[in-house]
Amino acid sequence: MKLETQRLILQEINETHAEDILRIRSNEMINKYVKRNSPKTNYDALEFILNIKKRTRNKEIVFWGISYKNQVRLIGTICLWNFSEDRKIAEVGYELLPDYHQQGIMSEALKSVLDYGMKSLQLEEILAFTSKHNSASQALLTKNAFVLEEGRKDDGNSDNIIFSLKNL
Repeated sequence: MKLETQRLILQEINETHAEDILRIRSNEMINKYVKRNSPKTNYDALEFILNIKKRTRNKEIVFWGISYKNQVRLIGTICLWNFSEDRKIAEVGYELLPDYHQQGIMSEALKSVLDYGMKSLQLEEILAFTSKHNSASQALLTKNAFVLEEGRKDDGNSDNIIFSLKNL
């Protein structure tokens, strides 16, 4: 599933993206707000890619690499995942290399993914879990009509706050 925006291509990742995935998922600034096991080698990144491909085939996740239309290298990723059993609710996740922050890139990618989720997948709600310390992510969500779910907790990470966007 490929999506295009004015400046970007959002495409499925594959084995040729191992170096890019390593660069993105091992970036210290990105990982400052995310609890995960980051890849240490291209082999680790390749394992991650193969897992994403398997989860995509099993319809557990829709995952895109983000790149500029005129470039091959990925500068970030965005996904819909953690679907509810009835497939009416999903979670959005995203990451972008720091060199590309504050340029409207993630907002552009997010708008496209939200449109896909609401129209093509007919989601009723999209959730976003973000660190209470990540003001840039919070601003991105608010700018894209997400609403903070006051009092709702992420059982897996007490530093996270939860935003939601309902399909009206």
